[in-house]
Amino acid sequence: MRVSPQKARLVLDLIKGLRVEQALNTLAFTNKRVAPLVHKLLRSAVENANYLSTEKGVDVDVDRLYVKRAVANEGPRMKRIRPAPMGRAYRYQRRMAHLEIALAEKAGAAASGDGAAPAKTAARKAPAKKTAAKKAPAKKATGKTAKKK
Repeated sequence: MRVSPQKARLVLDLIKGLRVEQALNTLAFTNKRVAPLVHKLLRSAVENANYLSTEKGVDVDVDRLYVKRAVANEGPRMKRIRPAPMGRAYRYQRRMAHLEIALAEKAGAAASGDGAAPAKTAARKAPAKKTAAKKAPAKKATGKTAKKK
């Protein structure tokens, strides 16, 4: 993609860990130039998962997919020249990014509902009571101020 990896990471960090449906909605309303490109890439990943489940016989439930990994790595750089004062030329680099999105399937009941994590059922111990701290007696002042008469 012809966008710098730093700018692409801003958008990819928004969708990491989200369900695919929520990630697509987030990308649709994100006001960055790279957001439509990431949206297209995410839809392609979902269609690949759908293809695997229908054609290849792999057991994938598309409704339970979430964005497991979203990475923007450094791609090739295009070297360009910008005119500068007094007949000089400044070199600069147009950066490109390699975008990777990995989807995974959420376990069982966690995907149904609003995507919240299941509640923990482990019992907690009651907090131990703290004993009141004893105050130490104030120390006597020593030095010139204590010796005045």
